[in-house]
Amino acid sequence: MAFHDEIEIEDFEFDEESDIYTYPCPCGDRFTISREELANGDEIARCPSCSLIIKVIYNLDDFLQGHGKEKSAIQRVAIAN
Repeated sequence: MAFHDEIEIEDFEFDEESDIYTYPCPCGDRFTISREELANGDEIARCPSCSLIIKVIYNLDDFLQGHGKEKSAIQRVAIAN
């Protein structure tokens, strides 16, 4: 797979309302990747308007911390029932 570029997550903009990270694409649109995709280990941000993709450089553990706590709470409720 050929990436247009490799960009660190700190260089992305984050929209809290949509839970999406974005980064400008040369075509004029924006590459997007969700917080959930990052927590699932996906490191590819795609542009919806062209065929370019970029690799997102980030620490997976930073995204698993909150994701894992939510999952453990759901598991505790399931066990209690």
